[in-house]
Formats: sequence, C-alpha cells, structure tokens
Amino acid sequence: MVVQLGTVVGIIVGMLVAGVLSDYGFAGGWPSVFYVFGMFGCVWAVAWFLLCYNSPSTHPRISTVELKYWETMIGTSDLVAHPPTPWREILTSVHVWALAVAYFANNFCFDTLVACLPLFMHDVLGLDMTQNGVSSAIPFVGAIVAMPIAGSFADWLRAPGRLSTNAVRKIFCVAGYLLTGGLSVLAGYIGCNRALAVANMFAIIASSHVAYPCVAVNALDLAPLHAGKIMGLMCTIGTTASIGGPHVVGLLTSHRATRSEWQNVFFLVAGVYAVGAIIFLIFGSGNRQRWADGTTSVEVSVTHDRNRQHVNDKEETDFAEQHAGTNN
Repeated sequence: MVVQLGTVVGIIVGMLVAGVLSDYGFAGGWPSVFYVFGMFGCVWAVAWFLLCYNSPSTHPRISTVELKYWETMIGTSDLVAHPPTPWREILTSVHVWALAVAYFANNFCFDTLVACLPLFMHDVLGLDMTQNGVSSAIPFVGAIVAMPIAGSFADWLRAPGRLSTNAVRKIFCVAGYLLTGGLSVLAGYIGCNRALAVANMFAIIASSHVAYPCVAVNALDLAPLHAGKIMGLMCTIGTTASIGGPHVVGLLTSHRATRSEWQNVFFLVAGVYAVGAIIFLIFGSGNRQRWADGTTSVEVSVTHDRNRQHVNDKEETDFAEQHAGTNN
C-alpha cells in the first residue's frame, strides 16, 4: 500500500507541476516537463541502488522487531531461500490467470485515466493547462483517502473469527470494480459542470482503490516465495493494458472529441471492470496454493493462521506487560 500511495502522490504532483510548467516553464513550456521529470528519475535511480537490498535479513537498517515479525510470519529459511520456480504450476493455475485478468482491468482503467484525464478535462470541460493540471490532480487525492481505509478494513475482516482471506479478496475486488464501473458510466452524463465532474472523478479514483487490497497483494496469498514471479506475469499483462488503453481512447475520441464520444470511453471502462470482477469472483482465490512450497493449501492456511494468531497474542502480552510496568 505504501508503494501505491507513493505512486498516487507522484501522479498528483506530476499533474500539478506539468500543468504549471506547460504554461510557464523554460525551453518553451512543455519541453521543460520532460527535463524536470527526467532529472528526478535519475535521482530516484541513485537512491534505489543505495537503499534497496535483496531480503529483510540482509538489510543493515531493519529493526529487530520488524525482522522478528518476518521470521515469525514467513520463517527464517524463507527469508533467504531461493527455491526453484514452479513455472508450469504458475502458468497453468486458473487462480493466477484470474488475478492477471483482474490486474489487466485495473491497469486498463486506472492508467487510462492517468493518461487521458487531462484530455477529457480539455475536450469536455475546456480547461487551460494550469487549470487542467489542478483539476486532473484533485481526483487522485481520492486514492490517498480510500487506500488506508480499505486496507485496514480488509485486515480487520481477515482477523481470526471473521472472514477468510479468500472471501475478503473477492468482496473487495467485486465491490471496488462494480462501484467504479457504475461511477464511470455516470461520468459520461454529467455534462460540463466542472465541479461535479471533478467530484465524480474523485469518487471514481477512490472506489477503484477499494479493490487494491485484492489485486495488489493477492500474489502473496497464492505463493509468498514466488510472488515476485507472479507479479512479473501480472505486470507484463497489465502493461499491455496500460499501452492499449490510451490508444483505444484516441480511436474512440478521434472524430470530434465530444461528450458523446467520451461516453463510449466510460462505457468501455465500465465493461472492462465488470469482466475483471466476474472473472475474479468465479476463478480467483485467496488461499495459498499447494505448489507454493510443496505443502497443501489447507496445511499452509492453518499454519499461517497460527503464526498470525501467535503474533497477535505476543503483541497483546507485550502491551499488558508494558501497561503493568507503567502502573507499578
């Protein structure tokens, strides 16, 4: 969730800065956007190489408490182990492909909005560049609001005695996608009311991140030790959506870029979300797979629940001891 929050903050800042630079920047305006963002990309790359490590156990600045948490939840050997990747099982898993379809839907719709929302603001609402940057950035604040709430609620529901991880993942995916699809259809009928259009876009971005506690972490549910490979497969498929989405928008709005043409875009977004929700509801899973580490999913699920309960019990014990010490 922290990674996605960083992404959204980058989108918000990028929209604002790009709008201002396009109107008032150096090198003729819009070229300055590429110079400034390119410079920050280089700085980020240097920071990445200096600060990132292969595993929690090799990180020199990880706290003892955090390292102990990972050892309890995953196991000491799993933190440094590099078992053979079960590519055949991954590529033939219906649950992995259901997640890939859901991730495709997420990227198609979200990245299309990221790339084309300023175009919508220009074509339908008639905003200049600076106003466009501000109005395009505001809706993404909805992600910052929705993600922590959705993530915390999902974790609360997954606590022992409430709902299974499988049920929580499906509920959040379906609810988030269907709500976002419905609001997307509504966006095509709002008209030229700028405040209402921006508010609706805010609601669209916020509701799309209700599904984030599913699509962002489900690879860890299926196979923690191979989640990186599964994410690589998901991102490959999702990138095709990120590439294709803006091109489809260009085709649908190439004639006159009118509100009626943008209605077709929003209907398409709603349809893609609906397909992603249905596929994941039927074929998705929140259970650890038996090929994840050679044990059955039932055995792994029981072990994971016990480890999680152990961590919760330990935290409660530590809190009680600290409270008793304070009273004394």
